[in-house]
Amino acid sequence: MNVVKTSLEGVVIIEPKLFKDDRGFFLETFQLKRYKEFAGIELSFVQDNYSRSSKNVLRGLHFQKRRPQGKLVRVVRGQVFDVAVDIRKESPTYGQWEGVILSEDNQRQLWVPPGLAHGFVVLSDLADFEYKCTDYYDPSDEGCLMWDDPSINIVWPKGIEPILSAKDKTALTIDDL
Repeated sequence: MNVVKTSLEGVVIIEPKLFKDDRGFFLETFQLKRYKEFAGIELSFVQDNYSRSSKNVLRGLHFQKRRPQGKLVRVVRGQVFDVAVDIRKESPTYGQWEGVILSEDNQRQLWVPPGLAHGFVVLSDLADFEYKCTDYYDPSDEGCLMWDDPSINIVWPKGIEPILSAKDKTALTIDDL
């Protein structure tokens, strides 16, 4: 596997080794020893999540306030633009973001450590999205950062017309968090 460092502290892109032939392909989506050694992921996962979304659905930017979750994310079907925003006040990359295309074709994964806001927008007609979490989801602990916060200035792909949930429409700016 190949691990690519990003501009955000602790956030890495993982390119698993893909074994392909005329029958299809095989890849490991997680192996504790290897991900610890090569990607620096030392936390245990306690929950796996799966979502399906249609084109232009924008989910996020979500985070847990008191019990932050680390997330190892990937796309099983389709294509998304995935974003992590550093909201750790003590971090040297506070307020900065990283975005990456995740798809069934590139098989990339993104490691989003605890303390970052996370979200994605679907670029294909449909996308199936899976992620492993280091802590349990608690709806009473969830926060939401505005996807188009001008002080963060995320450069989303051109041509998207975001479809947001009611919760995501009431998200806060980073200054209001």
